[in-house]
Amino acid sequence: MSGALLYLCERDVQSLVISPGEARRAVLQAFRDHAAGLNQSLPKSALALGPGHGFQAMPAASSAQGIATLKWVAMAPVPPGSTVRGINGLIIVSDYQSGVPVAVLDGNEVTLIRTAAMSAAAAACMAPPEPKRIGFIGCGLQAHAHLAAFLDLYPGLREALAFSRSRASAEALAAAAQARGLDATVSDDADAVLASCDIVISMVPGAPGLKPFLDARRLKKIAFACAVDIGRSWIPDTLPAFDVLATDSMVQMKAPYDVNNEPVTTVRFQTDLIQLATEPKPVTATSRSLFCFRGFAIADLAVAHLAVERARAAGVGTSLPL
Repeated sequence: MSGALLYLCERDVQSLVISPGEARRAVLQAFRDHAAGLNQSLPKSALALGPGHGFQAMPAASSAQGIATLKWVAMAPVPPGSTVRGINGLIIVSDYQSGVPVAVLDGNEVTLIRTAAMSAAAAACMAPPEPKRIGFIGCGLQAHAHLAAFLDLYPGLREALAFSRSRASAEALAAAAQARGLDATVSDDADAVLASCDIVISMVPGAPGLKPFLDARRLKKIAFACAVDIGRSWIPDTLPAFDVLATDSMVQMKAPYDVNNEPVTTVRFQTDLIQLATEPKPVTATSRSLFCFRGFAIADLAVAHLAVERARAAGVGTSLPL
């Protein structure tokens, strides 16, 4: 080991330009490695202090990648339209064999990349093969990352609908979609988004007083929904309208979560990305399917490994003494 710790700030990670396709493939491989027993992860440990407020720890280790990681995430509620971040994270990287610290990197950018990569990885296993219209419920930073990830996976997408509590954020996402060649519309009707889109991604942050408002029965008969918000925006009594329900890891999550951060009692997951990643298109594309996830640490490990290896090769980052 060099005796130095590599520090990568948000700007450093962004400068590495990890593509959505690279991230998706790395995440899928991490789940295949997990199925093969080549990496390990504990379920997310969460200290909940209130709606949208808490702290999380996510450890993982991979003999295939030769590293172990810990992601530390802090969450705090912010008002709609605020420029203050509601989520802040760091990732610590250690050598798998020696345990020597290798790197510390910004967790916000890695989380953006890996979350969109996980959604796209699940879509590759579950979604209709040639979707044309994608809908976004919630239009913050994650929506922009998901726009890039899904356009990489589905270059045949033609139209995007944006719905948000913040009109400005919906307009910004629509403009970004238009800049990428899509017909994009801001919608004030969540039901209309559900009824007309082949893919729907919900990214509604937790907040005091939030009430679930997405009705799964409004979805097209053949559609893929991804609940980045762990399911809090979906009305629990309507979730049985999904034919297939999957998560990242059934070890850490048995059902979607409600607005009170409690598992719903109306449905349970049937499969997870660990199983889906090892099978060629195992889910029929003739149904309503839901992918709902808390975030599995092996995905963060996969993207962190990409970032650290690329930063070393490119001489990016700051070297700190141990």
